[in-house]
Amino acid sequence: MNTAALNTPTPAAVPLHQDAKVMGLVGLAHASSHFGHMLLPPMFPIFMQEFGLSFSQVGALMTVFFVVSGLGQAMAGFLVDRVGARPVLFAALATFCAACGVASVATDYSWLLAAAALAGLANSPFHPVDFTILNQRVSGPRLGHAFSVHGLTGSLGWALAPPFFVLMLAVSDWRSAYLVAALIYAAVLAVMLFNRSQLATEIVVRHTDVSTPAPHMLGFMKLPVIWWCFGFFLLSTMTLAMVQSFSVSLLQAVHKVSFSTATATLTAYMLASAVGIFAGGFVAARFGRYSDRVVAWCMTGGALCMALAATGVLGAAGSMALLAATGFAIGIGGPSRDMMIKKATPKGATGRVYGLVYSGLDVGFAISPIIFGALMDRSLYTATLMGGALVLLLSVGAALAVGRRTAV
Repeated sequence: MNTAALNTPTPAAVPLHQDAKVMGLVGLAHASSHFGHMLLPPMFPIFMQEFGLSFSQVGALMTVFFVVSGLGQAMAGFLVDRVGARPVLFAALATFCAACGVASVATDYSWLLAAAALAGLANSPFHPVDFTILNQRVSGPRLGHAFSVHGLTGSLGWALAPPFFVLMLAVSDWRSAYLVAALIYAAVLAVMLFNRSQLATEIVVRHTDVSTPAPHMLGFMKLPVIWWCFGFFLLSTMTLAMVQSFSVSLLQAVHKVSFSTATATLTAYMLASAVGIFAGGFVAARFGRYSDRVVAWCMTGGALCMALAATGVLGAAGSMALLAATGFAIGIGGPSRDMMIKKATPKGATGRVYGLVYSGLDVGFAISPIIFGALMDRSLYTATLMGGALVLLLSVGAALAVGRRTAV
């Protein structure tokens, strides 16, 4: 079905400072969300020692996080369309405060599970909230740059969490770290409340003309293009989750590099991805009409770099450079990916579509460690990297399928 005619209307151009303010606020919110992804992992060694937990138990905390986030994200989109993005954003930030508070007073594993569930619930609305605000409040010519800022700030949120906890542990203890994190979320909430006029979105009013029945709330789920979008996110995220989870161990095992060198490669991957996202904003603004093809070329380039790294033919340094190049290629496609989803979104269903489609991220993060972890347990390191390249290449097919169904 062709959905191009059903796209959300693009706002008229507005002064740069107004668009920039909206981008900054939404970027801050997105950074807060990604910071929340890392609330628990840096403390895993401490939790294991403090409460006598196993690797499986602390790993299950993130499974709880992403399962709750994925289910909540699909439902949050409906809520955003019904009540608007702003109140849902406020509630999400308040829930992150609660998650930090629960973690700070944890006395056993059940408290940590509760903190993980609360953090996952808090994380769930951010994509439908963020993209509803950006699509309604940012002028059309700057949407590509807005999506670039959104991706960059998310990466920044990931990057800031580990040093924050390292610093807090150096000056205090882990319980105080979570109390300070709660204060940070409270401060972000205060910023959003102060600038609430910039975050207002239109609520879709239900059609009351009985002669022309309104589309069903779940009608968008019948569109194949929506599920192709979901599939794209699931597949492409599996590769990212594999890199985040296993690249350090893989490089140490295959190339015998030090832990610090392997960790620096993961950092290089994330930084290269951030640079790619920045460049991708200009690409999306210039080639927005061909967003699906841009995404396809970028994912193909990333898959080829990862496959070449898997062969090890260029040695340790070459493989590490290729992994960084993979991050750069995927990053360039990020803003065009968001433009691709925008074109596939029916009018009045922004929150619902983004909520469902981006829940593919959570599914990918949840299942990738299970699949690639099994390969790693069997010392199939080449197969692990090749598998990451394969699912990334499969995501190309999903992107092109989205493009075919949104072509004018």
